[in-house]
Amino acid sequence: MSEVSMNRKTAFKEKGFKESILELEQEVERIYLEDNIPWVVGYSGGKDSTAVLQIIWNTLAKIPKEKLHKKIHVISTDTLVENPIVSQWIIKSHNAMKETIEKQGLPIEPHLLMPTIEDSFWTNLIGKGYPAPRHKFRWCTTRLKINPSNAFIKSMVHKNGEAIIVLGTRSSESAARAKVIERHKQNRTRDKLSPNPALPNCFIYAPLETWSDDDVWLYLMQQQNPWGHNNKALLTMYQGATTDGECPLVVDTNTKSCGDSRFGCWICTLVGEDKSMSAMIQNDEEKEWMLPLLEFRNELDFRGEEKHNLENTRRDFRRMNGNVNILESGNVIHGPYTQEAREEWLRKLLKSQMWIRKNGPDEVKYIDLVTIDELREIRRIWVVEKHEFEDTLPKIYEDIIGCSFPDDCHYNMGIGSEALGLLKDLCKDDDLQFQMIRELLNVEVKYRTMNRRSNLYKNLEDAFKRSFYSDEEEASEIARNRKEKKDFIRNRNEDIFDEYKVSEQGAKYDY
Repeated sequence: MSEVSMNRKTAFKEKGFKESILELEQEVERIYLEDNIPWVVGYSGGKDSTAVLQIIWNTLAKIPKEKLHKKIHVISTDTLVENPIVSQWIIKSHNAMKETIEKQGLPIEPHLLMPTIEDSFWTNLIGKGYPAPRHKFRWCTTRLKINPSNAFIKSMVHKNGEAIIVLGTRSSESAARAKVIERHKQNRTRDKLSPNPALPNCFIYAPLETWSDDDVWLYLMQQQNPWGHNNKALLTMYQGATTDGECPLVVDTNTKSCGDSRFGCWICTLVGEDKSMSAMIQNDEEKEWMLPLLEFRNELDFRGEEKHNLENTRRDFRRMNGNVNILESGNVIHGPYTQEAREEWLRKLLKSQMWIRKNGPDEVKYIDLVTIDELREIRRIWVVEKHEFEDTLPKIYEDIIGCSFPDDCHYNMGIGSEALGLLKDLCKDDDLQFQMIRELLNVEVKYRTMNRRSNLYKNLEDAFKRSFYSDEEEASEIARNRKEKKDFIRNRNEDIFDEYKVSEQGAKYDY
């Protein structure tokens, strides 16, 4: 445990629990009353954000109503792929908050934020074909979490000029987090408020920055939740997400706290294993309905040589723009998922959804692992952007869900299904040729009724560029030759430059 958290535990012991909490509430009250800047409190439903919001809520309840002059906005981000247990917890929390706020008349307003349909996980993975996220291609975090929160915060700044972001971050969470907090402290121009380097005119306030895990749990277990939620149920949720099912509260410095549990997206492939979901299933047989989610996530994760080889067969050898890129080793850098792979991921996702609806508890009887709006956008991307005239999504949906796909949109394919099937037969096993002809037909249909046809030739050229190879082997060979020529020219230019520098240095001292 860090020195900071040890000091905090000592402070609790020396001052007493009640006195320490009263001191923090007085700090919150002072910062709240000293200006008109609105607060934006990040609430994830976890222990830290619950403790922060609880302290703020209890503080406001003690301030005379006439002094409650500004709003406290509570924001939670639903990525649409959250762990279902946590997602339900947050929704219930928000409902309880709204009901209690109305009764108590407090200036608190909860907001449940979501990514845009264009930014959603399934729109990008199944629709566009983005491969499962990796640390070198971490396309999900910004789209799913940062963008919705930042958009809300920026709207507050636009409306009010400034905003104070209240977070449950703590130095004892990790060494990296402690360094960030310390760096922010050095730039403070106001007591307890650090400028946010990413969002102009925003300040960060972290009331619990010196608390340990045990401090948080001690507070939550001894203080009743003011919006009527059950903190003991939160503790149970953390216990269920811990491998050994234990969650000690007051322990020595060598005891591991259950605060190490981490909840996030059930589909996350940025970690080697979803330990929290695995532990939930292991510790509670009533949560075995989540097994299809865990299996889907593990199949999507392509760690290991065998899985990596399988992943390469699922992905196109070309990038989205049709380029073929080569690693230093000479291997191809594979691009988006192929049409067949994307269709298969969709089938497996919808089958998992139906299995959970059938075998899960009442609260997940109508769960949507992928929303109808996402499916409509995926269909549009497949047909319009990827020129996949087959329009297979409605048929896949109907086969698995058992009813017609609810979308009234009709796309002008320019070619009937019978003619498309004939074209595929004529191309036989040459899928690249089929893709090129299909895209050329789509470009022709698109521009047929247009008065202005600027970009027509560019789109035709792009279609040829994407599929003019005979196969992956030829495309790889062309890319290697191109890379070798570029490397040769670059090395030759470097040699000429070095020779020039040497001769210039000699001329400088040639008297």
